[in-house]
Amino acid sequence: MIHSSAIIDPTARIADDVTVGPFSLIGPDVEIGSGTVIGSHVVVKGPTTIGRDNQIFQFASIGEDPQDKKYQGEATRLEIGDNNVIREGCTLNRGTAQDLGVTAIGNDNLIMAYVHVAHDCTIKNNTILANNVALAGHVTVDDYAILGGYTLVHQFCVIGSHAFTAMGSVLPKDVPPFVLVSGHMAKPFGLNVEGLKRRGFSTETIRDLRRAYKLIYKSGMTIEQASQQMRLLNPDSDDIALLADFIEKSQRGIVR
Repeated sequence: MIHSSAIIDPTARIADDVTVGPFSLIGPDVEIGSGTVIGSHVVVKGPTTIGRDNQIFQFASIGEDPQDKKYQGEATRLEIGDNNVIREGCTLNRGTAQDLGVTAIGNDNLIMAYVHVAHDCTIKNNTILANNVALAGHVTVDDYAILGGYTLVHQFCVIGSHAFTAMGSVLPKDVPPFVLVSGHMAKPFGLNVEGLKRRGFSTETIRDLRRAYKLIYKSGMTIEQASQQMRLLNPDSDDIALLADFIEKSQRGIVR
């Protein structure tokens, strides 16, 4: 399962059924879970933990030092969950001591070719990052978000659950859950309706979210006023609460 040309540090902890392709390098303080497949010419540097049943394609750089001038060799980490696909040429850096020291990738994500995930980012679950997406440091991508090709995200931004960015979007601020954005700089273009339908959101829920969107973007209200009003639309809706909580807690402000 491990090609004869691969270089594996003797202290690396690798499950018996892990596959490692030709000319790949697995360094010290690396742990790789069962069923994971590492392609050819992949470099994995520790401290890094990779879970079960991941696929990492050729020429990916996993767990390299953060691209941060303040980095002084601290033993920060990269943690990758289960069932992720990481395509060719991706670069996933470890965290920094100035944050929690961890870059974290959750489960069931598709990270397409040449994506860059910088230090201290958090990618949660079931996301899609299309080719050449670049996340600056300290970015969070919530569940089921989809980032179109060549999307660029500024430091400390948060991309909400079920949000969608069109190709070439430049994000200087947070993107609320369920919202579709596009442009340089990115502007809102309604809800991610097709994505919500595919994920089984009911007609009633989409209707309530449309009304909430209009309160944020069409009513002329402040964020505080819009949040208060949307909570009255359906007080029992977890999705409305998620949207209201997000815009209230946004540190960078939201795309508007």
